[in-house]
Amino acid sequence: MAATHTHEDGPDRAHRRPDGVTDTTVEALGALSKALETTERARGHLYSLHQLTGTADLELDRAVELLREAGHEEWAERVRREILGRNVIPGHWTFQIVEAYNATYYEPFKALEAAAREELAEGRDHLYEAEMKESRRTDGHPAHTARPDTTPG
Repeated sequence: MAATHTHEDGPDRAHRRPDGVTDTTVEALGALSKALETTERARGHLYSLHQLTGTADLELDRAVELLREAGHEEWAERVRREILGRNVIPGHWTFQIVEAYNATYYEPFKALEAAAREELAEGRDHLYEAEMKESRRTDGHPAHTARPDTTPG
């Protein structure tokens, strides 16, 4: 998917394919990057789980208080004892799940993807997308410039 535009309205240097980098390498790095981006989304969902579970746990304080106020001491105590502060999986609160995911999977994946880009494409990111953008641009159209600092030519 080599770029089709060669005029000065093309991508900046950081988004141009280095000499000798093949189409297949660009595609492979694009697939690796896409997989990492998917992992970023999964990680965001873990943080959502963490924050939502924490919010629910804090709301249990109010439920316990209201159950007591309503005269349901046994239920208040049962909620406090059985659910409030409970592990979400054996031995883990959600912060520990997030930390383990980050250390065991996310950080090594992020480092590997960066190392592959560095070794195979001089550290340049989003080459696949930059070349796709170039192939889909319309010369001279004001909404199809390659960079924010260029004007249609």
